[in-house]
This record gives sequence, structure tokens and C-alpha cells, in this order.
Amino acid sequence: MSIPATYSALDLAGSFALTSPTSDIAVPLTLPGDVHAALLAADKIPDPYYGENEKQVMWVNETAWSVERSFSASAADIDGYLTLTLAEVDCIATISLNGEVVAETQNSFLRNDIDVTGKVRAGDNTLRIDFAIAPDVAKARADAHPFPIPFTKNYQTNGLKGIHMNFIRKAACHAGWDWGICIMPIGVYGTMSLRKSRLARQESVQVDQAHGSNSVELSIKTRLFAFAHGEVELEHTIDGQTITDKVVVNKGENVVTHNLTIKNPKLWWPAGQGEQPLYELVTNLEGEKTTRQIGLRKLEWIVEPDEIDHTFKCRINGRDISMLGANWIPADAIPSRITPDVIRDLLGSAKAANMNMLRIWGGGQYEPDYFYEMCDELGILLWHDFMFACMSYPSDRPFLDNVRAEITQQVRRLSHHASIALWCGDNEVIGSLSWYPETKAAPERYVANYDRLNSMLGNIVEDEDPARRFWPSSPSMGYLDFSDGWHADTRGDTHYWDVWHSAKSFEAYRTVNPRFASEFGFQSFTSMNIIETFAEPKDRNPSSPVMENHQRNDGGNARILETMTRYFRFPRDFDQMVFLSQIQQGLAIKTAIEYWRSTKPRCMGTLFWQINDIWPVASWSSLDYGGQWKLLQYMAKRFFLPVNVVAVPVHDDVQTNSRGTPVEGAEPTSIVLRAINDTGAPTSIALDVRAVKIGGGDRVVFSGNCAVGPDAAIEVSKLAAADLAADEFLFFSWRDAKGNLLGENDYFPKPYKAYELVSPTITSAWSDRDGQPVLTLSSDKPALFVTATVDLPGYFSDNAITLLPGRTTELVFTPRHGATVSSTDLAKSLKVRNLAETF
Repeated sequence: MSIPATYSALDLAGSFALTSPTSDIAVPLTLPGDVHAALLAADKIPDPYYGENEKQVMWVNETAWSVERSFSASAADIDGYLTLTLAEVDCIATISLNGEVVAETQNSFLRNDIDVTGKVRAGDNTLRIDFAIAPDVAKARADAHPFPIPFTKNYQTNGLKGIHMNFIRKAACHAGWDWGICIMPIGVYGTMSLRKSRLARQESVQVDQAHGSNSVELSIKTRLFAFAHGEVELEHTIDGQTITDKVVVNKGENVVTHNLTIKNPKLWWPAGQGEQPLYELVTNLEGEKTTRQIGLRKLEWIVEPDEIDHTFKCRINGRDISMLGANWIPADAIPSRITPDVIRDLLGSAKAANMNMLRIWGGGQYEPDYFYEMCDELGILLWHDFMFACMSYPSDRPFLDNVRAEITQQVRRLSHHASIALWCGDNEVIGSLSWYPETKAAPERYVANYDRLNSMLGNIVEDEDPARRFWPSSPSMGYLDFSDGWHADTRGDTHYWDVWHSAKSFEAYRTVNPRFASEFGFQSFTSMNIIETFAEPKDRNPSSPVMENHQRNDGGNARILETMTRYFRFPRDFDQMVFLSQIQQGLAIKTAIEYWRSTKPRCMGTLFWQINDIWPVASWSSLDYGGQWKLLQYMAKRFFLPVNVVAVPVHDDVQTNSRGTPVEGAEPTSIVLRAINDTGAPTSIALDVRAVKIGGGDRVVFSGNCAVGPDAAIEVSKLAAADLAADEFLFFSWRDAKGNLLGENDYFPKPYKAYELVSPTITSAWSDRDGQPVLTLSSDKPALFVTATVDLPGYFSDNAITLLPGRTTELVFTPRHGATVSSTDLAKSLKVRNLAETF
């Protein structure tokens, strides 16, 4: 049966005229896009990322802007019911069509489907959007609220004024964060189209899965908006099966459910655990065709009592799988720079570093459809916060109604994705009640205020996507538990920030034992070639105004340097300081994740803060702004290896506290080597452990085979700490049953500054293998954190490595952005550095 095609859509994207009633600026603007990009293209503002230019462009978000364009419609284009769809209008705006106001938008997270039937004429038409000054609207709403609701002031760095972001629905980090620039972008970022329907349009298509022993039953729930009573024809096609139905609809929203069974299903697995087969679901409503990729998997969060307290783990297709990854923030502070190519590059780097989960943080945004589609393809699961972060929010009826529409629409839009693992109410909102004088003075009022919003979010998830767990907040200890989730480690998820914010040693990570560490981090400077894009040579000093402007966490640069003196000898110049900051960042996160993974199955998730940057800045990210790999990203690839071996220092009873965790600063009495197997199959490894003298020479201290069961962590060997000489460190490698090298690691019992490092001579040679450039490195003496860099965009298969005499290491180079490079090209800009150079 053929479905009649009566639907059509007129694309309204393109060039608009940008003007302001308070300035003489008149420049073209391409929508989807943003005002800052248009002003930059017209040379009306300087690059906000350069120097201290952020302050020079603040006037843009304090200005009212209007955009307008003409478009032509034929008689056929308007012969039916018409919907003007404008997704992601950022943020408070008046929409006019041919001089008539057709909508007022209040929420940048809400797709606007505006009935404009009878308002579009054959021939020329004019679409106009008048943007209000969002900070002024936010302040007016805050001033009018019956009691004060404080807002986060992360964006007040360097004198920038604060903005009441909790009173408008817009990415909170648009007003700056402790890693973000404050430019408050304005624009339209999603679909802009005029849709013609005979009688009804598609609103959403959701797919629920019921897994049997050898089949999956799909329940396909289609929401249609009908302009009038009548009958429409609807069709779904998936896996060679087609369902065609004539559906009677009433004016308004209609829900139609169809069921079908997929036999012998190909199951979808997270990255590193199996394949990611996707079934194409095509929905056709009288010519309005939408396509969704469906991954078949059963996903559960197991939160149940155990001998410690309560588990918190993700079970996929019957297996409890450790979640390994990082936190995600928007890819750019200028929205028009966020493109599918940019997102694919960042997500590709996540997968290349053995990550299987990202947490979409609640101060950012719901991402475009292609983001989730790519995560489905790559096998990257998503812990998805709703967009609330670090401050209280109103709970009056207009605000809740606005949010209800937002959350309902977003859950309906995204729930079919295999990558969506969990809906989380917010980031640190309940915890923020202890941060502000107003909330501390009246905790009962603000807890009640919080619960109104949070309960509504949970109810929406329960109604709209009951198969997925709703987690009230991050961190949280569970349902209606408003206690401290930052330091409690027996249940729920944990944000552990004492190492960074309280300046504790890296060893403090081993004093906590989380069930799921969803946020923790340590900063570094962004890479030198990135610094060169925003700082002149005279400004390349950690205390310069420019470098401090590109550090948004109070005291951040000082904390990087102070920590450096704990573990390393002070670097000899600024370039080495930048390099050393990235070594110590990687060392901090390595310390945490290796230990927490070794406690499996107690800890079943480690998501460090953060994978990406929104602009070039000193931050906690493992990727520079633009996607270049920092040293943390390379180390993450190693400490997230599915089959891994780690060294854990052990303390005797005298050196532990009442919780059985080591007292910070105590010297270990022994060193335990633990093997971790995150795969679903048993494995056998051959482990070789050597004590290496810092000046050269080594001895074998353990060599043997061990079997590690599936999804397990076990002790392999235990060494007395006293058996290591003062100038020795541990270097160990492990191989599979066929002799293939699986990984290498090392352990230094003392800070690096305590060793008399020697200056190695490192030899490099390039070759090509199967069309890929390969760099071979060797050294005449032990060389630490050996790092190869080139000027061309791409990443090596490993970096920040330990080289020992008599061993060669091969690094395969993978170009980014689809570039083609040869070893000849790379050799021209190759730079190889190591820790000894920094002293």
C-alpha cells in the first residue's frame, strides 16, 4: 500500500538581515547561527577568545537585536495546514510573520511549532525575530520573585557582572563558568522550516523494547498533532517489516501505538563490549518521513542493598559493565561553530580513548539530533542531566509549566536512542543549598522549593520513558535523600573535589571508595600552541592578565603551580611549565581512576571532569579547545584499557583511619598489583614486573601468568615497599596468551622531584605501515613522559610514555578531520620531549 505524499517543507534557513534599534549596525546573519558570528564576519567585534577581548564584546548581549528575511511561497506550498517550526530560539524573542506576531518564545531548549495556517501568502513573505535582552529579563524576573533565589556567580571573574540564569531557560554556561567565557550568545540554532500538512504532523516517535530469550518486541508510540478531526495514513518500516494503518485523529494531540517483534535480534553494546548494530525505523505520515536508528539493548541500573550499603551500577544485556569516560560540556561558546564535523571529531576521540560513557552536564544544553545519532553509532552511553546546575530555580507555576513542556519534549525526542542510559534531574542543585547565604538561612523553604521542580522532573520521566531510571541529582545518594553526596561513598554517585578545591594530595583519591564517581578533576594549562592563539609572547606568563583571564577558577593558576612543587622540580621556562602541568593533570586522574577501578565491583563508574573545552582556557579538560589531545587524553586511553594492571600502595593498620582507608601522607608498606578485566570473557595474562633504576638498569621482581575472570578485578602480586631501592621505580607490562602486548604501566613510590633524573638520548624514526605513519622511539636511558608532537592535526596511538633502554615503542599517527598525511610531512615538525627536560 502506498502512502499519499501530501506533506512538504519549505526551508527557511539562510541569510537574514541583522539590525538593532539602538545601534546603526546592519549586517547579514546566516541562520541557523548566532549574532556574534555575524558581527565577527562583518568585523564589528574583535575575536572574543583573544587576549581580554571578552570584555570588549559584552555590549553585544546587552543589546536588543532583530533578524528579518523575505521568503517566497508558492500556492502549492501553502495549500494545507501550516506549521512554522523554529527549534532552539535563543532565547526570549517575539516571532512575527508578515507583520503579525505569531509567537513569543521563552525557552531555548524548546522546539517551537507554531500554527500559521492562513498567515502565509503565495508570493513574498517576511519572517522577523525580535530578541529581548535576556540578562535584563532575567533580572526583572528575579527582582519580582516573592523571595530571593541566588544564582551562581562563576561568570563574575575579572569584574564581569552576574546574570540570573536560573530565571531564563538557556545554557547556564553561556553566562560563563569556572572554565567558560561569558558572551551570552543570541540566535537560532536548529531547524527553521515551514511545514505543510494535509491534516496532521508528526510530533514524536518513541520506541520501547521488551526483550525475550530470542526476540525483542518493539512498542512504537507515535504522537501526531491534528489540526482537525479526520483520518490519516501512517506507516512504520523496520527490519523488513512494514506496518500501515489508517488512523482516526481528533483535533490536538493524538497517540498511536503499534507493536512488532524482531526475531534473532542483533544486540547493541557499549564501545569495547561488542558491536553497535542499528535498525532503521522509517515513519511516514502522508509524505512526512522521519528516520531513526534503533539499537536493541536491555539497560538497567542496579540500585539494591549489598554488604556495603547500596550498589550503583549499569547492567546491559545482562552484564554489569563498568562505565568509563568523562563529562561533556557544549563544544563551543559560539554556537554556530558547533557542527557535525566538530562533534564527530570530539566523540571519535572519546571512543579512541576507550571511553564508553559521557555525562551531559546540566549547565550546558540538550545536543542536536546528530550528536545522539553519533553516540549510538560509536557505542557511547550518555548519563544525561536535565539543564539545571549549581543554583536554585523558581518553582512558581509559569516556570514549572515552561520546564514541563521542555522536559516532556526532550524526553520524547531522545528516548529512542540506545545511547541514553539515564535521566538525571540536575547537577549539584541540592548541594548548592549549602553554598549561598539565602539558602543556608532558610533551608526548609529552599528544600521545598527544590522538591517541587525535582519531583516534577521525575514524574515526567516515569510517564514518558518508564524503562529508564530517573536519578534525582548528581551527586545523589538516592530518592528523596538530600544529604551530602560529595563525600559519602557507600551508595549513589559521588563528586569528589577535595584534591582540586581543597588542595589535597593526589594520594587523597585513595582515601575514598565511591560506588560511581561521576565528577572529579584536576586542571592543567591548555597546550602551548593553543596559548599562542590568544596570548602574545609578553603575555605568556601564568600571572599575566591575559593568562589569568583564560583561567576562570579563582586561584586556579596558583593551584596548578603549587601542586607542581609537591611532585616535580620547578620547570625552567613557561613552555616547560605548560608541558609539566599536563603531566601532573594526567597523573592526578590516573591515580584516582586506577585505584577506583581496582576496587571493582565496589566502584562501577568513573567519569572525570571534563573531556572538552568551550574556548581556549586553562581547565580540567583532556582535549584542548578544537579537539587536540592533551596528555590526560593519552593517559585516559591507557587507564581505561579493558584489560589493565595497576599498582595500589597498601598501608598497615596503624596508617589507616576508622574507615580502613589510608591516612593521607603515610608511606605504603607494600605495593599490590591488581589485574582488571572489564570484558565479558575470562582472560589470561602474562605479567612482567621490573624494578628500574632511574639512571638505568633493571631487575625482574615478578614474572608469571594469571587468570582473570570476566568483569573482575583481582590481586596478582604483592611486593614489600622496602624491597625497592631509593632510586628504583616499578615498570610492568602484560601480554595475552598469544604473546601480544596488551599494556604497560609504572609506579613511582616517591614524588618525581625526589629522583635524580638523567638526560636521555631519544632516537626517532618514521615509517609507513598499511598507509599509516608510524613513529618508532627508543632511548639510551630511562625516559619519563616521553611525548611526541607534530603540527598537523591528529593523535598518536600513545604518548606521555615511559621508555626503557633496549626496548622500542611504536606510535601510530591517526590524522583528524579526514586529513591525509605522510610520515615525510610529519617528520618536518616532530618534537619529542620528556620529563628530564623540564628540570
